[in-house]
Amino acid sequence: MDTTSTLAMAMGSSWLSGVNLYATVATLGLLGRFAHVPLPGSLDALTNWWVIGIAGAMYCVEFVADKIPAVDTAWDAIHTFIRVPAGAVLAAASVTTFDSTIQTIALLIGGGLALTSHTTKATTRAAINTSPEPVSNIAVSTAEDVLAIGGVSLAVYYPMMMIGVVAVGVVAAFIIIPKLIGYLRRVIGFVGNWREKLRNL
Repeated sequence: MDTTSTLAMAMGSSWLSGVNLYATVATLGLLGRFAHVPLPGSLDALTNWWVIGIAGAMYCVEFVADKIPAVDTAWDAIHTFIRVPAGAVLAAASVTTFDSTIQTIALLIGGGLALTSHTTKATTRAAINTSPEPVSNIAVSTAEDVLAIGGVSLAVYYPMMMIGVVAVGVVAAFIIIPKLIGYLRRVIGFVGNWREKLRNL
């Protein structure tokens, strides 16, 4: 695998892990095992049946949990401590054939990319959960599943496109996240004001 493909895999896998870690790992493992895709560095460990099985089982759990309002927010909160370190590890594992300096840089950047996509996902879902209807929640969750699985395939077969997607995703995150946080603050303030009024009745 050439340098561009390795870079796309390192960036793509770490960024996508912030969206859906288990779908990302399972898809990489299945592509490596059945499509004979040469995964860079130490990522070939993902083709192990135990890794594929556990990632697949956890994806099934997340598939359901991620589509239930409030449950998905709790799930995202817990996975802040899972997706970000996992994204860092996936990026570093992609470049184990390079020297330790490159591996360390990949670890740091991978963690940052995972944090960026995870924060975007978590704040977006929290904002969507302010609406009581479940349809938008299910639609966004399904889109995230498609993004994770499709993004891995893009990183494998069209690496330059995946690098572009990650770059756009990071820029979009810096634009979207502050607006979503502001929106959530306004909602929390509105709810707080109503509670205060009800107490004074």
